Amino acid sequence: MIFPALWALSPSRTAAALVSAGYFLAASRGLPQGVANFYAADLWPGLLLWLAASSAFVLVHAAAWSERPGQGRAVRYLLATVVMALPPFGIIGWAQPITAAGVLFPGWGWWGVGATAIGLAMMTSRGRMTAALLLGGFWVWSAATWTAPILPEGWKGVDLEQGQRLGRDASLAHHRDLIATVQSAADSSIRFVVLPESALGFWTPTVERLWREGLRGRTITVIAGAALLDGEGYDNVLVSISADRAEILYRERMPVPISMWQPWKAWMGEGGSARAHFFANPVVKVEGARLAPLICYEQLVVWPALQSMLHSADTVVATGNGWWTVGTSIVAIQRASAIAWARLFGLPLIIAFNN
Repeated sequence: MIFPALWALSPSRTAAALVSAGYFLAASRGLPQGVANFYAADLWPGLLLWLAASSAFVLVHAAAWSERPGQGRAVRYLLATVVMALPPFGIIGWAQPITAAGVLFPGWGWWGVGATAIGLAMMTSRGRMTAALLLGGFWVWSAATWTAPILPEGWKGVDLEQGQRLGRDASLAHHRDLIATVQSAADSSIRFVVLPESALGFWTPTVERLWREGLRGRTITVIAGAALLDGEGYDNVLVSISADRAEILYRERMPVPISMWQPWKAWMGEGGSARAHFFANPVVKVEGARLAPLICYEQLVVWPALQSMLHSADTVVATGNGWWTVGTSIVAIQRASAIAWARLFGLPLIIAFNN
């Protein structure tokens, strides 16, 4: 929440660009190491991607900066925030200060979003010291009264520690081990078990039959990540499986750019890219519950969470496959963001990650 004040106090547009770059690069500091882990490469590709990813944030905030103080500057900052929250710029709109709404104003819902926006605007004005004191007071109050999001009754998220093996091991033994893990995690009070992103690997009729047979005789529904392939690319999905039926529950709105979402492949007539269903299926229904699914990267950007809230979600489901983030703070940031959105709207939260 201090960033808008530093941006507004910049003596020139160049200084505002440098402040914006420093903020974004510090917030996304885990990216170079994460890219190196993912591609089993040295740090240079990650460093280049890190710098390239910051360019949109820097350009938008540099363009919005004005040397004239007053309400115009506040409006310009809020406009930059909206631009970086929505596609196309919002595709790499990480580390948005508006996410702090869930920390400062837990339970306030859309009023909290509005109050945070007003606080950010005030931080660009001459009243920034008053705004800082007010926001600091809300921060202390929130810290003193903070409670973690509750787990909805009958639901359980299962974290795994299978590293890069998860989603890549298609063996029968691997799937049977996962089914055994689900069965041991579900006592008589649990009806829904959530597994991490990519837990099932490629979704095929064979995998479906194996899981339905493995759940036979149990009243458990498993919600797990998988990849649904076709001739042109794939969807990163959440699948709902029970002994009686299986269905595609959710198609990811924003896969990870570069490593998963590669739109240039379609332009060149090639396949292999994950599809981005930008504004599709913001809420999915499971036996009356309205779930807001946030898979991995969707926890780092703004619009998927807020779009789901606009559609009256009543539970947040956050999944991820973070084996490649070892040595970084990326998974911690994803968890913190999911918790912040759930607390802002007072919703239960189910988390399932693989590390």
